[in-house]
Amino acid sequence: METAQSQEQAAPGAFTAFARFVLCGGGVGIASSFAVAALASWVPWALANALITVVSTLLATELHARFTFGAGGRATWRQHAQSTGSAAAAYAVTCVAMLGLHQLVAAPGAVLEQVVYLSASALAGVARFAVLRLVVFARNRSQAAATIHTARPVHATVARVSAPADPGALCSAA
Repeated sequence: METAQSQEQAAPGAFTAFARFVLCGGGVGIASSFAVAALASWVPWALANALITVVSTLLATELHARFTFGAGGRATWRQHAQSTGSAAAAYAVTCVAMLGLHQLVAAPGAVLEQVVYLSASALAGVARFAVLRLVVFARNRSQAAATIHTARPVHATVARVSAPADPGALCSAA
């Protein structure tokens, strides 16, 4: 029973998971935006964004496995691979947003670039949360729920077996 309860507590609700996602993913995202800006001064922006996206995705997936979605440990290779798909989509969204900015504004300043990049990242992040919660880390919640549901009937069966077959026997014995 204690194992079932600890697994039940390990899978946070949607609101708690989203708050943790914003904290972890947002923190990594803000750090990434500065890293992309710094790296883009040496290499083309798209390459800088790609490199930082790879590193930040690995870090964020680990944080989400351990903290956000309560997977209970390190992310598996499968979870990293699945997470890559949503990260690739987020990369595309940020690239399109920055390309659009540079088409609209000839020489945007660093602050405007950061606002556009972080806005695109936030939009992609909401979609990424849904993918991670419903696909990448859903299996862990399903296993925890299955363990909880199977644990309850086992305990109920044990309780029924240990109870007297005739409820009247309790009264007559007293």
